[in-house]
Amino acid sequence: MAPPNNRRPGFSKRAQYSIFASYLLGILGAVVGLLLLLISIFDPRGFSALRTIGAEATAPVSKTLVEIGSVTGNAAENISAYFNAASKNAAMKRELERNRIEILEARSLKQENERLKRLLGLEKEVPDAIGMARLISSTSSSSRRIATLGLGASDGILVGQPVRAPEGLVGRVLETGPTTARILLVADSQNVIPVKRASDGLPAFATGRSDGTVEVKPINLGKNPFKGGDLMITSGSGGLYAPGIPVAVVIRQTDTGAIARILANSAKVSHVIVQPMFQAETVAAVKAEQGDETDEDNDGLEAGNDNTESAGGSE
Repeated sequence: MAPPNNRRPGFSKRAQYSIFASYLLGILGAVVGLLLLLISIFDPRGFSALRTIGAEATAPVSKTLVEIGSVTGNAAENISAYFNAASKNAAMKRELERNRIEILEARSLKQENERLKRLLGLEKEVPDAIGMARLISSTSSSSRRIATLGLGASDGILVGQPVRAPEGLVGRVLETGPTTARILLVADSQNVIPVKRASDGLPAFATGRSDGTVEVKPINLGKNPFKGGDLMITSGSGGLYAPGIPVAVVIRQTDTGAIARILANSAKVSHVIVQPMFQAETVAAVKAEQGDETDEDNDGLEAGNDNTESAGGSE
Protein backbone atom coordinates (compact mmCIF):
# COMPACT_ATOMS: atom_id res chain seq x y z
CA MET A 1 0.00 0.00 0.00
CA ALA A 2 1.46 3.41 -1.02
CA PRO A 3 2.23 5.86 1.78
CA PRO A 4 -0.03 8.88 2.09
CA ASN A 5 1.02 12.11 0.41
CA ASN A 6 0.41 14.07 3.59
CA ARG A 7 3.76 14.18 5.51
CA ARG A 8 2.67 16.64 8.18
CA PRO A 9 4.01 15.72 11.62
CA GLY A 10 0.66 16.33 13.23
CA PHE A 11 0.13 18.67 16.14
CA SER A 12 3.58 18.06 17.78
CA LYS A 13 5.42 21.34 18.13
CA ARG A 14 8.77 19.57 18.68
CA ALA A 15 8.45 17.63 15.44
CA GLN A 16 7.50 20.79 13.59
CA TYR A 17 10.46 22.71 15.04
CA SER A 18 12.81 19.83 14.17
CA ILE A 19 11.68 19.78 10.55
CA PHE A 20 11.96 23.54 10.34
CA ALA A 21 15.44 23.50 11.85
CA SER A 22 16.63 20.81 9.45
CA TYR A 23 15.35 22.78 6.50
CA LEU A 24 16.93 25.94 7.84
CA LEU A 25 20.29 24.24 8.40
CA GLY A 26 20.21 22.68 4.94
CA ILE A 27 19.51 26.02 3.30
CA LEU A 28 22.15 27.72 5.47
CA GLY A 29 24.74 25.06 4.54
CA ALA A 30 23.96 25.44 0.88
CA VAL A 31 24.32 29.21 1.13
CA VAL A 32 27.61 28.94 3.03
CA GLY A 33 28.93 26.43 0.53
CA LEU A 34 27.94 28.70 -2.35
CA LEU A 35 29.64 31.68 -0.68
CA LEU A 36 32.82 29.65 -0.14
CA LEU A 37 32.76 28.56 -3.75
CA LEU A 38 32.39 32.16 -4.94
CA ILE A 39 35.17 33.29 -2.61
CA SER A 40 37.53 30.51 -3.83
CA ILE A 41 36.86 31.63 -7.40
CA PHE A 42 37.05 35.41 -7.05
CA ASP A 43 39.38 35.73 -4.01
CA PRO A 44 41.78 32.77 -3.70
CA ARG A 45 43.87 34.50 -1.03
CA GLY A 46 40.89 35.14 1.16
CA PHE A 47 39.71 31.59 0.73
CA SER A 48 43.22 30.38 1.72
CA ALA A 49 43.02 32.47 4.87
CA LEU A 50 39.59 31.05 5.68
CA ARG A 51 40.88 27.55 5.10
CA THR A 52 43.82 28.18 7.48
CA ILE A 53 41.46 29.53 10.13
CA GLY A 54 39.27 26.46 9.76
CA ALA A 55 42.26 24.13 10.06
CA GLU A 56 43.47 25.92 13.22
CA ALA A 57 40.00 25.78 14.72
CA THR A 58 39.54 22.08 14.09
CA ALA A 59 43.15 21.06 14.95
CA PRO A 60 42.49 20.34 18.69
CA VAL A 61 39.50 18.22 17.82
CA SER A 62 41.50 16.32 15.17
CA LYS A 63 44.37 15.70 17.58
CA THR A 64 42.01 14.45 20.23
CA LEU A 65 40.33 12.09 17.79
CA VAL A 66 43.72 10.81 16.55
CA GLU A 67 44.91 10.14 20.10
CA ILE A 68 41.68 8.38 20.96
CA GLY A 69 42.07 6.22 17.83
CA SER A 70 45.71 5.45 18.65
CA VAL A 71 44.87 4.46 22.24
CA THR A 72 41.99 2.33 21.04
CA GLY A 73 44.18 0.63 18.41
CA ASN A 74 46.98 -0.04 20.90
CA ALA A 75 44.52 -1.44 23.40
CA ALA A 76 43.11 -3.75 20.76
CA GLU A 77 46.62 -4.87 19.79
CA ASN A 78 47.55 -5.46 23.44
CA ILE A 79 44.42 -7.49 24.05
CA SER A 80 45.05 -9.54 20.90
CA ALA A 81 48.70 -10.05 21.85
CA TYR A 82 47.66 -11.17 25.35
CA PHE A 83 45.36 -13.85 24.01
CA ASN A 84 47.88 -14.92 21.31
CA ALA A 85 50.88 -14.94 23.68
CA ALA A 86 50.66 -18.65 24.48
CA SER A 87 50.62 -19.78 20.85
CA LYS A 88 53.38 -17.31 19.93
CA ASN A 89 55.57 -18.48 22.81
CA ALA A 90 55.11 -22.09 21.79
CA ALA A 91 56.01 -21.26 18.18
CA MET A 92 59.07 -19.29 19.31
CA LYS A 93 60.21 -22.18 21.53
CA ARG A 94 59.91 -24.60 18.62
CA GLU A 95 61.85 -22.24 16.37
CA LEU A 96 64.49 -21.71 19.06
CA GLU A 97 64.90 -25.47 19.47
CA ARG A 98 65.29 -25.93 15.71
CA ASN A 99 67.87 -23.14 15.59
CA ARG A 100 69.76 -24.64 18.55
CA ILE A 101 69.90 -28.04 16.85
CA GLU A 102 71.10 -26.45 13.61
CA ILE A 103 73.79 -24.51 15.49
CA LEU A 104 74.99 -27.68 17.24
CA GLU A 105 75.08 -29.54 13.92
CA ALA A 106 77.03 -26.69 12.32
CA ARG A 107 79.54 -26.68 15.20
CA SER A 108 79.92 -30.45 14.95
CA LEU A 109 80.52 -30.25 11.20
CA LYS A 110 83.02 -27.44 11.72
CA GLN A 111 84.96 -29.48 14.30
CA GLU A 112 84.87 -32.53 12.04
CA ASN A 113 86.16 -30.49 9.08
CA GLU A 114 88.95 -29.03 11.20
CA ARG A 115 89.91 -32.52 12.44
CA LEU A 116 89.94 -33.87 8.88
CA LYS A 117 92.08 -30.94 7.74
CA ARG A 118 94.58 -31.67 10.52
CA LEU A 119 94.51 -35.35 9.57
CA LEU A 120 95.19 -34.53 5.93
CA GLY A 121 98.03 -32.29 7.02
CA LEU A 122 99.37 -35.11 9.19
CA GLU A 123 99.15 -37.52 6.26
CA LYS A 124 101.28 -35.10 4.23
CA GLU A 125 103.79 -34.90 7.09
CA VAL A 126 103.92 -38.72 7.21
CA PRO A 127 104.62 -39.65 3.58
CA ASP A 128 104.93 -43.36 4.35
CA ALA A 129 101.41 -43.60 5.81
CA ILE A 130 99.72 -46.80 4.72
CA GLY A 131 96.16 -45.49 4.74
CA MET A 132 93.51 -43.34 6.41
CA ALA A 133 90.20 -44.74 7.65
CA ARG A 134 87.45 -44.30 10.22
CA LEU A 135 87.32 -46.01 13.59
CA ILE A 136 84.16 -48.08 13.22
CA SER A 137 83.69 -48.90 16.90
CA SER A 138 85.48 -49.07 20.23
CA THR A 139 84.84 -50.86 23.51
CA SER A 140 83.56 -48.83 26.45
CA SER A 141 82.45 -51.31 29.11
CA SER A 142 84.85 -54.20 28.56
CA SER A 143 88.05 -54.57 30.59
CA ARG A 144 89.96 -54.45 27.31
CA ARG A 145 90.24 -51.29 25.23
CA ILE A 146 90.04 -52.35 21.60
CA ALA A 147 88.72 -50.50 18.53
CA THR A 148 87.80 -51.63 15.02
CA LEU A 149 89.38 -49.96 12.00
CA GLY A 150 87.87 -49.80 8.53
CA LEU A 151 91.02 -51.12 6.84
CA GLY A 152 92.34 -54.67 6.68
CA ALA A 153 94.97 -56.99 5.25
CA SER A 154 93.78 -56.30 1.72
CA ASP A 155 94.82 -52.65 2.26
CA GLY A 156 98.31 -53.57 3.47
CA ILE A 157 97.57 -53.46 7.21
CA LEU A 158 99.86 -55.68 9.31
CA VAL A 159 99.92 -56.63 12.97
CA GLY A 160 101.98 -54.23 15.08
CA GLN A 161 101.61 -51.13 12.90
CA PRO A 162 100.99 -47.89 14.83
CA VAL A 163 97.68 -46.06 14.52
CA ARG A 164 97.59 -42.34 15.20
CA ALA A 165 95.34 -39.28 14.93
CA PRO A 166 96.14 -35.56 14.74
CA GLU A 167 95.93 -35.41 18.56
CA GLY A 168 98.42 -38.22 19.09
CA LEU A 169 98.90 -41.98 19.31
CA VAL A 170 95.73 -44.11 19.27
CA GLY A 171 97.24 -47.60 19.53
CA ARG A 172 98.60 -50.39 17.39
CA VAL A 173 97.16 -53.09 15.13
CA LEU A 174 96.36 -56.22 17.14
CA GLU A 175 94.61 -58.43 14.59
CA THR A 176 93.81 -58.07 10.90
CA GLY A 177 90.99 -59.31 8.72
CA PRO A 178 90.39 -58.90 5.00
CA THR A 179 88.72 -55.48 5.32
CA THR A 180 88.92 -54.63 9.03
CA ALA A 181 91.49 -54.63 11.79
CA ARG A 182 91.37 -54.63 15.58
CA ILE A 183 93.33 -51.87 17.31
CA LEU A 184 94.82 -52.26 20.79
CA LEU A 185 94.25 -48.79 22.22
CA VAL A 186 96.74 -46.88 24.32
CA ALA A 187 94.34 -47.06 27.29
CA ASP A 188 94.41 -50.88 27.36
CA SER A 189 96.09 -52.32 30.43
CA GLN A 190 98.10 -54.76 28.28
CA ASN A 191 99.59 -51.99 26.14
CA VAL A 192 103.02 -50.81 27.31
CA ILE A 193 104.54 -47.97 25.28
CA PRO A 194 108.13 -46.69 25.50
CA VAL A 195 107.87 -42.92 25.96
CA LYS A 196 110.01 -39.98 26.93
CA ARG A 197 109.37 -36.53 28.29
CA ALA A 198 109.30 -34.01 25.48
CA SER A 199 111.12 -31.31 27.43
CA ASP A 200 114.29 -33.24 28.29
CA GLY A 201 113.95 -36.75 26.81
CA LEU A 202 113.56 -38.52 30.18
CA PRO A 203 112.79 -42.18 29.27
CA ALA A 204 109.79 -43.97 30.78
CA PHE A 205 107.08 -46.51 30.12
CA ALA A 206 103.37 -45.71 29.73
CA THR A 207 100.87 -48.43 30.66
CA GLY A 208 97.14 -48.13 30.02
CA ARG A 209 94.72 -48.02 32.96
CA SER A 210 91.51 -48.76 30.97
CA ASP A 211 89.95 -45.43 32.00
CA GLY A 212 91.30 -42.95 29.47
CA THR A 213 94.59 -42.46 31.31
CA VAL A 214 98.00 -44.14 31.42
CA GLU A 215 100.43 -44.76 34.25
CA VAL A 216 103.88 -43.38 33.52
CA LYS A 217 106.87 -44.91 35.29
CA PRO A 218 110.48 -43.78 34.80
CA ILE A 219 113.07 -46.34 33.82
CA ASN A 220 115.54 -45.11 36.41
CA LEU A 221 114.08 -45.38 39.91
CA GLY A 222 114.69 -42.57 42.32
CA LYS A 223 113.16 -39.18 42.96
CA ASN A 224 109.88 -38.72 41.10
CA PRO A 225 110.79 -36.46 38.18
CA PHE A 226 107.30 -35.85 36.78
CA LYS A 227 105.08 -32.83 37.29
CA GLY A 228 101.72 -31.71 35.99
CA GLY A 229 101.70 -30.62 32.35
CA ASP A 230 104.61 -32.80 31.21
CA LEU A 231 104.07 -33.98 27.62
CA MET A 232 104.98 -37.61 27.01
CA ILE A 233 105.88 -38.67 23.46
CA THR A 234 107.02 -41.94 21.93
CA SER A 235 110.74 -42.56 22.25
CA GLY A 236 111.20 -44.94 19.32
CA SER A 237 112.51 -47.74 21.53
CA GLY A 238 111.29 -51.20 20.64
CA GLY A 239 111.02 -50.45 16.95
CA LEU A 240 107.20 -50.21 16.74
CA TYR A 241 106.39 -46.53 17.23
CA ALA A 242 108.24 -43.75 15.48
CA PRO A 243 109.72 -41.20 17.91
CA GLY A 244 107.96 -37.94 18.60
CA ILE A 245 104.29 -39.04 18.52
CA PRO A 246 102.32 -37.33 21.34
CA VAL A 247 100.88 -39.85 23.80
CA ALA A 248 99.65 -38.20 27.01
CA VAL A 249 99.94 -35.23 29.36
CA VAL A 250 100.74 -35.71 33.05
CA ILE A 251 97.89 -34.65 35.32
CA ARG A 252 99.21 -35.74 38.75
CA GLN A 253 102.08 -37.52 40.49
CA THR A 254 101.98 -40.93 42.15
CA ASP A 255 104.36 -42.71 44.52
CA THR A 256 106.14 -44.47 41.65
CA GLY A 257 105.54 -42.14 38.71
CA ALA A 258 102.58 -40.20 37.37
CA ILE A 259 99.10 -40.48 35.89
CA ALA A 260 98.71 -38.91 32.43
CA ARG A 261 95.65 -38.14 30.33
CA ILE A 262 95.62 -39.70 26.84
CA LEU A 263 95.55 -37.06 24.11
CA ALA A 264 93.93 -39.15 21.34
CA ASN A 265 90.80 -40.39 23.09
CA SER A 266 89.08 -43.03 20.93
CA ALA A 267 85.67 -41.67 21.98
CA LYS A 268 86.44 -38.36 20.26
CA VAL A 269 88.63 -39.54 17.38
CA SER A 270 86.78 -40.41 14.18
CA HIS A 271 89.48 -40.81 11.51
CA VAL A 272 93.02 -42.15 11.94
CA ILE A 273 96.02 -43.04 9.81
CA VAL A 274 98.09 -46.21 9.93
CA GLN A 275 101.88 -45.96 9.82
CA PRO A 276 104.43 -48.67 9.12
CA MET A 277 106.48 -49.93 12.02
CA PHE A 278 109.38 -47.61 12.80
CA GLN A 279 112.02 -50.36 12.56
CA ALA A 280 110.24 -53.19 10.83
CA GLU A 281 113.52 -54.90 9.95
CA THR A 282 114.65 -54.94 13.57
CA VAL A 283 111.32 -56.30 14.77
CA ALA A 284 111.39 -58.97 12.06
CA ALA A 285 114.94 -59.91 12.99
CA VAL A 286 114.04 -60.24 16.67
CA LYS A 287 111.07 -62.41 15.78
CA ALA A 288 113.25 -64.51 13.48
CA GLU A 289 115.87 -64.96 16.23
CA GLN A 290 113.16 -65.99 18.64
CA GLY A 291 111.87 -68.45 16.06
CA ASP A 292 115.39 -69.88 15.45
CA GLU A 293 115.94 -70.33 19.17
CA THR A 294 112.64 -72.17 19.40
CA ASP A 295 113.60 -74.38 16.46
CA GLU A 296 117.00 -75.15 18.02
CA ASP A 297 115.34 -76.05 21.29
CA ASN A 298 112.95 -78.33 19.43
CA ASP A 299 115.85 -79.91 17.53
CA GLY A 300 117.69 -80.52 20.81
CA LEU A 301 114.66 -82.13 22.32
CA GLU A 302 114.23 -84.38 19.29
CA ALA A 303 117.94 -85.35 19.36
CA GLY A 304 117.69 -86.20 23.04
CA ASN A 305 114.69 -88.36 22.37
CA ASP A 306 116.57 -90.19 19.56
CA ASN A 307 119.55 -90.85 21.81
CA THR A 308 117.28 -92.24 24.47
CA GLU A 309 115.58 -94.56 21.98
CA SER A 310 119.00 -95.78 20.64
CA ALA A 311 120.20 -96.52 24.13
CA GLY A 312 117.07 -98.47 24.84
CA GLY A 313 117.49 -100.53 21.63
CA SER A 314 121.12 -101.44 22.35
CA GLU A 315 120.18 -102.75 25.73
